[in-house]
Amino acid sequence: MAKPKLLIVEDDVGLCSQYRWAFPAHEVLIAQNRPQALVAAQKDHPPVVIMDLGLPPDPDGVSEGFAALGEILTAAPQTKVIIATGNSERRNALKAVASGAYDFCEKPVDVDVLHTIVDRAFRLAAIEEENRRLAAEVPTRSPIERIITANEAMLKICRDVEKLAATNVPVLLLGESGTGKEALAQALHLLGPRAKQPFVAINCGAIPENLLESELFGYERGAFTGAFKQTIGKIESANKGTLFLDEIGDLPGPLQVKLLRFLQDQIVERIGGRTRIQVDVRIVSATNQSVEDKVRDGQFRGDLLYRMNAVTVRIPPLRERGGDAVLLASWFLGRFNRAYSRTLRGFTPAAIAALGSHSWPGNVRELENRVKRAVVMAEARQIGPEDLELTEVKDDVVDLDLRAARLRAERDVLQLALAHSNGTLSVAAKLLGISRPTLYGLMEVHGIEAEAGKPVISTARGDRTDLD
Repeated sequence: MAKPKLLIVEDDVGLCSQYRWAFPAHEVLIAQNRPQALVAAQKDHPPVVIMDLGLPPDPDGVSEGFAALGEILTAAPQTKVIIATGNSERRNALKAVASGAYDFCEKPVDVDVLHTIVDRAFRLAAIEEENRRLAAEVPTRSPIERIITANEAMLKICRDVEKLAATNVPVLLLGESGTGKEALAQALHLLGPRAKQPFVAINCGAIPENLLESELFGYERGAFTGAFKQTIGKIESANKGTLFLDEIGDLPGPLQVKLLRFLQDQIVERIGGRTRIQVDVRIVSATNQSVEDKVRDGQFRGDLLYRMNAVTVRIPPLRERGGDAVLLASWFLGRFNRAYSRTLRGFTPAAIAALGSHSWPGNVRELENRVKRAVVMAEARQIGPEDLELTEVKDDVVDLDLRAARLRAERDVLQLALAHSNGTLSVAAKLLGISRPTLYGLMEVHGIEAEAGKPVISTARGDRTDLD
């Protein structure tokens, strides 16, 4: 079995020999200056690097060390760089950690302390690599796994969607804007027998009333002014597949009658045409309104509602999903880091507190946009509450905050599950009733590492929320 690679960036030959002696179980690579360090990082991909900031041609300064740190993290953002520094250089070591270094160790080096830091760095690198591998597999295994959650209510919804996908019953998705209604509608389609057929979505509230009928049912050439050619409607386009009607509560009264007629016999007639066209379409609808209230007020037909909601799925808003905001933020960070070629190393503790305490009126969509902006605009190595445009939560408020208490309880349950499973992640995931990718994500969020069956909370750095 190949030894794990450990890169030493140090110009002192004697110290390099001592490092080789101290790590006999590792393949120790040596770089004595910045160019050699960059070549080694790109060629050998060492998961962990121990580096002195004083490198030639500036051995008495830190300019070359910081330049080397930046180049290594740019070339390999996942690398864990440990800074070896003297007591008088502690300020520079802390600055290096803020710039993306994993940790630091003071000189003269205590070998036992350094071993502990290096071992933890290798374990974290291994967990992150496994998480990246599993994340890459998720889309090919099951579309429902694209729903990132550790909330029991959302997990139950995912299980219900998997059951409903195999049927042809109409489903009504109820939830606030931005809660993921279309993602669940797509899961209903992709997990069912119609997966290879069209999935057609239309927002009933975004199209003017005078155009919505032609969008749904299509029209013949010459049916009205401007109808220069025959056009197939959304319903007909979804034949053999799934039609997703978003914001169904905004459907005008006359169209409610026509849609009801279609649902009864699965036949459409294009505007201006006389041909009755038989179609086979599964209907999934969604709304952020109380359709029952609209029925009572006479604004929505009760018989149409009963046709459309053989099963109703109520999606909780993000503010009711416990620690999901932090979990989702970490997932979005990894995604946007890749999209915009950034190397941000997670969220500051203040940002995590702000994520947990915000009410999220725009739900997951708002969270996604805030993280995207932060990834594009952040200047530090970690995202702070100001990058998310969220108010920093003071410590005395955090202690009394219910969501923060839920996060603490979630962390305690994770530790207990890991202890019961003796550190076996697959067993712990089953005990918790979640998937392994979700467990990895939660461990990252809470800085939990499984060591010989004994869960340990990692407090060395605040960037352990980065799932990427």
